[in-house]
Amino acid sequence: MPKKLLQKFMPNPETLRNHKYLRVFGKLLDKPNLWSLNRKSAPGSFAIGLFVAWLPLPFQMVIAAGMAIFFNVNIPLAVALVWLTNPITMPFMFYAAYLLGSKILGMETTHFNFEASWQWVESSIGTIGPPFLLGCIVYAFIFAFISFFVIKSLWKYSVLFKWKSRN
Repeated sequence: MPKKLLQKFMPNPETLRNHKYLRVFGKLLDKPNLWSLNRKSAPGSFAIGLFVAWLPLPFQMVIAAGMAIFFNVNIPLAVALVWLTNPITMPFMFYAAYLLGSKILGMETTHFNFEASWQWVESSIGTIGPPFLLGCIVYAFIFAFISFFVIKSLWKYSVLFKWKSRN
């Protein structure tokens, strides 16, 4: 996997260290492996970033950073990947999660009109909540699992290709 290509898209380590929500990790951010990009940290970072991106929770960047610290993988890459969930992609991703969860639970999908209000969330959580959350969790595991092995394979292929081109 081209290291330079990945580094183009990763946030600056100093910016992350000084981020108001990530300062809570303090000295834990001083481990060098958390900032280096290598064959061991990249697949784990992808898995964590894509796993957290599917979780319908606030503060996804902080959760991804905490998991990256726990698993000792690259923080900038894990944090950058949670932005897969953004205001443009979120409706499509979460609707797909709802459809998958409904299918797994054997429930019929219902038509609903989304409203950005707490009252709508409270009234809908009993009907669309369980399939939605199940779908999010299933997709989180699927994307984490697949991305881990795809990135690991791409990195290995990249190294083998470089070795062969040297000869």
